[in-house]
Amino acid sequence: MARRKRRFTASSLSFLDIMSCGFGAVALIFLIIKHGSDHQVDAPDQDLSAEVNLLQEEVQFGREHLVQARNTLDTTSDELVKTQGLARRIIEQIEEVKGNLAEVDSTTEEEDIQRLQEKLKKLEQAKNKLEEENKKLGDNVRKHVGEGDRQYLTGLRLGGDRILILLDSSASMLGDELIKVIRARNMSSSVKRNTEKWRRAKQTVSWLVSQFPQESQYQIYTFNTGFRAAIVGTEDRWLNVDDRDQLDKAISELDEIVPENGTSLERAFHAISGMSPLPDNIILITDGLPTQGMKKPRGNTISGKDRLKLFRTAVDILPKSVPINVILAPMEGDPHAASEYWKLAMETQGSFLAPSKDWP
Repeated sequence: MARRKRRFTASSLSFLDIMSCGFGAVALIFLIIKHGSDHQVDAPDQDLSAEVNLLQEEVQFGREHLVQARNTLDTTSDELVKTQGLARRIIEQIEEVKGNLAEVDSTTEEEDIQRLQEKLKKLEQAKNKLEEENKKLGDNVRKHVGEGDRQYLTGLRLGGDRILILLDSSASMLGDELIKVIRARNMSSSVKRNTEKWRRAKQTVSWLVSQFPQESQYQIYTFNTGFRAAIVGTEDRWLNVDDRDQLDKAISELDEIVPENGTSLERAFHAISGMSPLPDNIILITDGLPTQGMKKPRGNTISGKDRLKLFRTAVDILPKSVPINVILAPMEGDPHAASEYWKLAMETQGSFLAPSKDWP
């Protein structure tokens, strides 16, 4: 039996189609949504540390420049204050000059001349006063303080390029009389340094060096049975007069010397012959003829005749053409000393002086 063919209606077909389409649409949307949620988006991982470091450096640079800017601002503020103060002072000076100009303009020519003459008179008075003081001081390179305000005429020749002072430091310089020498010789060193005759000899040296020319050189030797420079260690060189500190030291060193032993003029003159260059002026401060030569005498006493012989032996070794200026403090019992030293001074074109007890 043939199958009965189903009749098709428009309403039934449309409903099924709609249902199918709707269901398919729902399923499709579900699949799309799930697929999107399961898919992982891989964003590119970029390294940003370099940019971060760069930004940090820029921040640090900005901070440093900020500090510098603040410091510059402070400095500028200080300079502004100083400039303002300077400007005020300049303005005040300008006003003062204007006032002086006004004062000058207000004065007459005669008043100006009178004022200038008064100033000139004051300057002349000051000049005369300075000239009087210079005459009193002379060309002294070192101040010498003595009793009173007087200047002796000595006749001593104190010039020269190289001046040597020979100071007798034997035991006889302790006194003017033999009994005083014997008494002082047995006393302490401090007493010996302060005996009247020795202090007078040191003051003589102090006065002499104060008269030396500024541009000259000098040396101070003390001698008894030997010799030494006032400043130990300078025996082989000349000292400059214009070195005031060294000159004062040389004088002060004499205070440490104790007069003792005999007198060897030959040894002192022999030391002069060994100096290079030789002195061109010698000042000898002594009190009598020598008591020994280069060697120690055998006995404890010596005759006047032998002392005279020792003196002439010493003179023979002196350098020629060097003037000898003698300052003699006579000692009793030595009658030939004055005449022999006077002849030595005359023969060498020097000078001879036997000063009073209050000199210099």
